[in-house]
Amino acid sequence: MVAALVLFILTVGSVCGQAAAEKKLLYVTVLFRHGDRSPIKAYPTDPYQESAWPQGFGQLSQVGMQQHFDLGQFLRKRYTGFLNESYDRHEISVRSTDYDRTLMSAEANLAGLYPPSGEQVFNPNLKWQPIPVHTVPQSEERLLSFPLGDCPRYKQLMNETEHTEEFLNVTSTYQDIIELVRSKTGLNKTNVESVWSVYDTLYCESVHNKTAPDWVTPDVMEKLRQLKDFGFQVMFGVYKQQEKSRLQGGILLGEIVKNLSKMAVPDPKQRLKLMMLSAHDTTVAALQASLNVFNGRQPPYASCQIIELYRDDNGSVSVSMFYRNDSKVGPYPQQLPGCTLDCPLEDFLRITKLSISDDRGKECQLPSEGRDKEVIISLAVAGCLLLFLIGLLLGVICWQKEPIGNRGYHHVINQEVGEES
Repeated sequence: MVAALVLFILTVGSVCGQAAAEKKLLYVTVLFRHGDRSPIKAYPTDPYQESAWPQGFGQLSQVGMQQHFDLGQFLRKRYTGFLNESYDRHEISVRSTDYDRTLMSAEANLAGLYPPSGEQVFNPNLKWQPIPVHTVPQSEERLLSFPLGDCPRYKQLMNETEHTEEFLNVTSTYQDIIELVRSKTGLNKTNVESVWSVYDTLYCESVHNKTAPDWVTPDVMEKLRQLKDFGFQVMFGVYKQQEKSRLQGGILLGEIVKNLSKMAVPDPKQRLKLMMLSAHDTTVAALQASLNVFNGRQPPYASCQIIELYRDDNGSVSVSMFYRNDSKVGPYPQQLPGCTLDCPLEDFLRITKLSISDDRGKECQLPSEGRDKEVIISLAVAGCLLLFLIGLLLGVICWQKEPIGNRGYHHVINQEVGEES
């Protein structure tokens, strides 16, 4: 009996091992939030203004650098055998938003992912090598910074969200905390959506061992944390989540889906294996909301969304998703609603299409560049035609006033005296 059980276990293990071996990793996208940082700003009565922080507001701390170095080492271990041991510029592309903390996070991450060896060592005393991180000016960022403020329809949806029963109930439930924050911080206006910034400041100060004001009790911090998480839900969900996604996180999802479709087609010239994106908590939340896998909580420092593309020996292609939000445990798998954990690519594309806009400008109710040109041309033509008609009309009037048979010099009649002058 025992021998039969052992044989069964070995057989199952062998089958599972063969199944795993048949699955080949093709391509990976990782999106992460920057590491630990100083506060973005201080409230008016805050005893710790910008001068209290070594590099000022919104800057990556040494703790944040270590968090991303560790995440880079995790990625190195996870993708051993997939990524080249040494840095290969054809295998990885890195993009970051144009903020110090996200650029530095990407660099710290790459230091853990690609420690130099062999001919890549340029200084024996330095276990680091420069690796390019690409960015665009923040004013031009449309892929990694959410929510975007260029969409009238999104602003309308946010206004409608504030009139939903859920939003009004939360506002009523936490009204005492909202009023407390207003009275203690010196802020002129506080609400469900803005109070998160106060929590963020207090949280950063507590992490960096700065003494909290007397009014900041554990109970107050917990309520502020709950309000902060609800603020993230409001931005990308609570009301008409899918439409919000089409106008926000769906932009990034659309780019990821396009890359997945491209990488699924065998191409011996295609060498890219890893797309690394360094951004913010709102970026991670926006993407997860567009995938309908957002857990409703602010993504922590150095949290990492992983999307992997696989091909089986039979040629079928699938997508697997994982979320690493705790460095003490491995990333946990995420299941796209309506699909399996290993989601066939065609199903993944079909399901996510609902969260991706084909014409965001139209859905945002923004005039497109083409429409602008059409309006300008139409106005120019109408203006020219109007000037032509006015000129023609004046010509006819002048022609009618001129005496017949005398189109040259003639006397002007002085109507007051009835004489010629």
